[in-house]
Amino acid sequence: MFSKSKIHEPGPKAATDPEKKSEAGMPSSKPLGDFVPSSAPRAKPAASVLSADLTVSGNIKTTGDVQVEGIVEGDIRAHLLTVGESATIKGEIVADDVVVHGRVVGRVRGLKVRLTSTARVEGDIIHKTIAIESGAHFEGSVQRQDDPLQGANAPKLMAPETPPATGAPAPKAPASPPAGK
Repeated sequence: MFSKSKIHEPGPKAATDPEKKSEAGMPSSKPLGDFVPSSAPRAKPAASVLSADLTVSGNIKTTGDVQVEGIVEGDIRAHLLTVGESATIKGEIVADDVVVHGRVVGRVRGLKVRLTSTARVEGDIIHKTIAIESGAHFEGSVQRQDDPLQGANAPKLMAPETPPATGAPAPKAPASPPAGK
């Protein structure tokens, strides 16, 4: 009914596994302490956080993630940009992923753009995919592009000119010659 477990039986003390033999016979190549060699894959760094009491005047550019809780007056380019509920950004946003909880005044370009229920956006959104939660406020146009980040370096388009509202007549198109002559 009961059998003797092999766990407690004495066995050979020498390593029998080929991998263990090579480790036992050779000095360890593992680094000592907390040092990690540069060839080892690195963990993804934490997002940079701009706290609620911080105001930045100027552009921000990174290949990493940014979380804004304060005020930024300038353009932001990042991999993932999270706009906190207390944040205000006045400038263009260009990022792979954009999550807006706060206020943005300016153009938003992103592969994935998400406006949460607390978002306030005044500007155009150019995206590949977009999600707008119920309760979000948005004033502007939405345009889908396969690569919305492609045109990020192009100059911003100017608004079409409208005739002056001073009551002066609008310029006339050149008249075409009468037919038959």
